[in-house]
Amino acid sequence: MEQIIEFVGRHPILILSFVAVLGLLLYGEFRRLTRCWDEVAPQQAVLLINHEEPLLLDVREANEVAEGRIKGARHIPLGALRQRMQELEQWKDRDVIVYCRSGNRSAQASDILCKAGFQHVHNLKGGVLAWQNENLPLVKK
Repeated sequence: MEQIIEFVGRHPILILSFVAVLGLLLYGEFRRLTRCWDEVAPQQAVLLINHEEPLLLDVREANEVAEGRIKGARHIPLGALRQRMQELEQWKDRDVIVYCRSGNRSAQASDILCKAGFQHVHNLKGGVLAWQNENLPLVKK
């Protein structure tokens, strides 16, 4: 026990760094476990699309959508989602797959949808980039 106390006393920056990293890991894991939506890989999304007919919600900006989108997707940029929520009311009890370029903005959108009462929200893990890496098609308008 004395050795541990001596080590901590001699290396406070190392110990503080360890505690900070551990805290960040625990916080991230807590957030993952308590969120009300799940992540789906592109292949899982294809299965949902083929069997459940979900709403595909593209939350990218217009210039990104012009480069290609998943067929049948509805475009509502993340910044406009709260103001346009009434357009999605009929989907509250059905599957919704949310996507963006890489999965970060769609995670934010998934949080917004859950807080608004949507029951079956799925975030496309890796976004359009992962979709393309799986050689899945995009359509241009």
